[in-house]
Amino acid sequence: MSATTSQPPYLPFDRPDIGEEEIAAVADVLRSGWLTTGPQTAEFERRFAEYVGVGHALALNSCTAAMQIALAAWDIGPGDEVITSPLTFCSTAHIIVHLGAIPVLADVSPDDYNLNPDCVAQRITPRTRVLLPVHLAGLPCRIGALLMLAHAHGLEVLEDAAHAAGAQVNGQKIGSIGDATAFSFYATKNLTTGEGGMLTSSDGDLIERARTWHLHGMSRDAWKRYTAEGSWRYDVLLPGFKANMTDLQAALGLVQLAKLERNNARRGEIQQRYTAAFSQMPELIPAPRARPGDRQAYHLYILRLNPERLRIDRGRFFQELAGRGIGASVHFIPLYRLSYYQERFNWRPEDFPVTETIFHSAISLPCYPRMSQADVDRVITAVGEIVEAYRA
Repeated sequence: MSATTSQPPYLPFDRPDIGEEEIAAVADVLRSGWLTTGPQTAEFERRFAEYVGVGHALALNSCTAAMQIALAAWDIGPGDEVITSPLTFCSTAHIIVHLGAIPVLADVSPDDYNLNPDCVAQRITPRTRVLLPVHLAGLPCRIGALLMLAHAHGLEVLEDAAHAAGAQVNGQKIGSIGDATAFSFYATKNLTTGEGGMLTSSDGDLIERARTWHLHGMSRDAWKRYTAEGSWRYDVLLPGFKANMTDLQAALGLVQLAKLERNNARRGEIQQRYTAAFSQMPELIPAPRARPGDRQAYHLYILRLNPERLRIDRGRFFQELAGRGIGASVHFIPLYRLSYYQERFNWRPEDFPVTETIFHSAISLPCYPRMSQADVDRVITAVGEIVEAYRA
């Protein structure tokens, strides 16, 4: 009887690093009887602000909510323009539209896939109120140049740091640089609370306004109404959102925060191995690296194909990876290619040539702390086999 070969188990694109510590922390909250926003959430805010090196933090139910609430706290509304990147998840633009403001796109730079300050400068008008740069894949954008532009034009800077927990610019952690910064703690992020986010700022008044916006516009935190020193009386000051974080999520976040530096370092090791291998293949363009003095969070590894040296397109490359049991993704379908935004704002791909080039050639490979050395080798081998088979 001949031996049969079996397909190795599927390697997913991402898998959260959840251990017994997280499980125990959530169980403790369940036993405490306090499940929603409470002492764990307050402690998570305190520790995250301390980690980032900023004065104030507000825990929320998503990065999307963090960005929307920051804009609302700045009174961004109809007729106001917010400049952002086309190479981002749709929520970055959604929050602008939800407030009645106008998203304005500027092209990205080929060296880091983030907003190009020169393109941003060309998009500023008398109606521009906010610059909303994205730190794509955890690679810091040119935030210094964007801050100079903002200061010259009297604009606010809100950083979309959904991918960038732990990243630094010239030794300063992202979250303590712009006027406000929004983080994501979604299941795939470097620090996860399942769903969740954080808004940070050195402006205490901004965070207090955001705190009112984040829970129905109430004049005090709901959880304080049910403490020994609380009161049943409250007022509603504005038509706020329902965007608070729960203590169940915060308990996860506190454990995850303690692991963040270690997990980011592991992600960095994986990416270094990828780059060492793929830089030897002219058919591939390895993921960009941080500028000297900066530190990336290594959230995503965005590999690009060199179409002139391969006989297959990105779609077929995906199929070949899937056939080898390896998950992959694309970050992101540009905003101007999404039906709603095409129809609403008449954005055209030819207006964003750098973003277009990146989009058509990009594949995000698995990169997460739970990957073993064998998993990393498997991805490198699979990519090499595909390149060898379809080299032009």
